[in-house]
Amino acid sequence: MKIGLYFGTFNPIHVGHMIIANHMAENSDLNQIWMVVTPHNPHKQKNTLLDDYQRLHLVNLATEDYTKIKASDIEFKLPQPNYTVNTLAHLQDKYPQHEFSLIMGEDNLNSLHKWKNYEYILANHDIYVYPRLNSGTIENQFVNHPKIHKIDSPIIELSSTFIRESIKNKKNVAPMLPYKVWEYLDHNLFYTK
Repeated sequence: MKIGLYFGTFNPIHVGHMIIANHMAENSDLNQIWMVVTPHNPHKQKNTLLDDYQRLHLVNLATEDYTKIKASDIEFKLPQPNYTVNTLAHLQDKYPQHEFSLIMGEDNLNSLHKWKNYEYILANHDIYVYPRLNSGTIENQFVNHPKIHKIDSPIIELSSTFIRESIKNKKNVAPMLPYKVWEYLDHNLFYTK
């Protein structure tokens, strides 16, 4: 089975994440999309994150009605901070019957050359790229790379940061979140302070 790994802190998961994941599931050769909840992104301060298991619960709520999309806590069991190359090696070892690919925005492709062991990742895994408005200039080595597949998906300019700030400022964010996610956040008063 071909699995697309969509990594994120999902703090919180929003409709933009779900639109991209569903588009990849329905419009590529990927059989499933695993939303990999990252416990600690090396580039983000941990104190801005909801508890790991709260964010995993939100991703489970968002994906429970989608047969091709599921939440994954695989990085919770790995040393922190998490590096994609280590996660991929762990997954290949644990699920040798699956082929793992990465899903990323064009903005992340732009900085791929800075990732730990990016050459190994590119040699062994396909990368599915969705468009972003402000992606910058793509490195020449990635422009026509046989392992990099640009997917013509909707451009979603919605961020978890914007949602958190809006909640803190008592704005209605219900349309930006899967309904069960909004309900859970609202009930628990998350991001209100």
